Amino acid sequence: MTNMLERNKNKNIKQTKTREEYAEDALYREVWEDVNNEKTQKFLKKYWRHIVGCVLAIMIVVCGIQIGNRMRYASKMAVAQAHETALASMDANALANLAHNSGGATSDLALFQSYLIDKDIQKLETLEKSAHTRDFKDLAKLHLASIRGDKMTTVEFEQYLSSMDTKKSPFFYTARLMVAEKYLSENNKDKAAPILDTIINDKDAPGSISSTAQMLR
Repeated sequence: MTNMLERNKNKNIKQTKTREEYAEDALYREVWEDVNNEKTQKFLKKYWRHIVGCVLAIMIVVCGIQIGNRMRYASKMAVAQAHETALASMDANALANLAHNSGGATSDLALFQSYLIDKDIQKLETLEKSAHTRDFKDLAKLHLASIRGDKMTTVEFEQYLSSMDTKKSPFFYTARLMVAEKYLSENNKDKAAPILDTIINDKDAPGSISSTAQMLR
């Protein structure tokens, strides 16, 4: 029993470092810090040009990106303002110039709006040939088909609108209805009927187009 009490008593005694051991630890830390500082200084002296160059390069890239973003934003705002002004004043020439100086769907929209104002067919022809977006190219073809359809045979007319014979085109149903109407204008009900039935039985067909197809059927 006495031995057990002595062992427990020894366990409760905290192990403390001597003054000499604390002094050694402090000296070790001081030496280690000096060594690290010396290594850092040598590294900086050796590679300071590279470090400064990298920092400058990063700053230039970041600044360039920020400036570029601001310029693009300012350019888009200027185009939007010019578009709004030209549309409000119904200025076909201003819209045509905007179409020439901008790109993408903005250019296509401005040129089509310019056509709606002055009815210059050449603008539709330009969109048909070199529109930036497929939707405006198809829209231009629809209008050209309406204008020139009488001079086309039914086969030519259907072939001309064949690029819209897919549901990927937003003008699929409109183009199909126009082809059916072209066949009916030549009293060819056998060719028109299947097209009209396809539209009528398609649940995705717009209501107005479906109603027109039912009347023609």
